[in-house]
This record gives sequence, structure tokens and C-alpha cells, in this order.
Amino acid sequence: LHATADIGARKVDTAAARVRALNPDVSVEPVHARLDDESAAALLEGVDVVVDCTDTFEARYALNDASLRRGTPVVHASIFRYEGRLTVLAPRRGPCYRCIYPVQPPADVAPACDIAGVLGAVPGVIGALQATEALKLLLGVGSPLVGRMLLWDALTAQFDEIAVARDPRCAACGTPAL
Repeated sequence: LHATADIGARKVDTAAARVRALNPDVSVEPVHARLDDESAAALLEGVDVVVDCTDTFEARYALNDASLRRGTPVVHASIFRYEGRLTVLAPRRGPCYRCIYPVQPPADVAPACDIAGVLGAVPGVIGALQATEALKLLLGVGSPLVGRMLLWDALTAQFDEIAVARDPRCAACGTPAL
């Protein structure tokens, strides 16, 4: 979605322009807002599925909590250097983000992409898989990655899948939280 010429421009604007250029029949509504605890609920209003492309843990936790309150599924993906991860967080059907990552890791354990670097093809591969999961949810077809996480290692060209379970003691979606 972004090119070298877009450096310095808002990602939301360059992404909207690129999507419109690809298909002028698509309605794009760019939102200039920071995703945080205060804005998350309003940003999810009227949304059927969230495709999570956030790049901070704070935004991911805020999105998780708002999606749980609204019952909105989230197609979550993350990338790190040469690896990508993908899962579907479906409220009341599978684990939430806090079940999988109860606490935010320290910055030295999970540095941001601008510090750690990312192989440019990794977001493309993971993004295509993420779009597929969103379409499966919207169309009600296939087996979405609920309770499963897909792992891709670009250096070995291997896909792996691991089970991810709901934590009954989760602060966000566990029995005490409900």
C-alpha cells in the first residue's frame, strides 16, 4: 500500500489512495485517530470484522478489549523480522489477545519493527492470509483460525500451526470477567 514517495505522509491517506486506485468502486473512509482505550469502542462501531494491522501492544490490547465488549471478531496478525503470525480472535468462541499475551513484553524482548527491521515480503504474505481470514468470516465459509495460530518463517519457507486456548482466568474474557 505504501511506496518510498509516501515517506512522511500519513499511512491512512496513502493506503486509502492506493485502495481507491486499485478499485474505484470500493468505498474507503480513512480515519485519522489513534487507537487507544478511549477511541477503540467508537472506531469499532458498525464494524463486522476487524483486520488488525496495529504495530503497538497498547493498540492491540485496546482493540482486544473493545472487540470483546462489542462481540466483533478480530483477524490479528503480527510480524517480526522474518516471521509472521496470524490468528482469529472471535469473542466467546476462542481466546482473546490477552489469553495469548496476558502482559505486554518488555521492549528489549519485542522491539518495534522500526528498530528490529522486517523483510519486506513478510507483511505482504501475512497480509494476504489475513485478508483471506477476514473474507472467510464475512462469507461464513471455511475454517477460520479460531483457537489456532498460523506461524510462517520466511527463512525456512515453513508454515506451522499451534493451538491457542482460551484462558478461563483471563482478565478480559475469562469467567470472572464475564
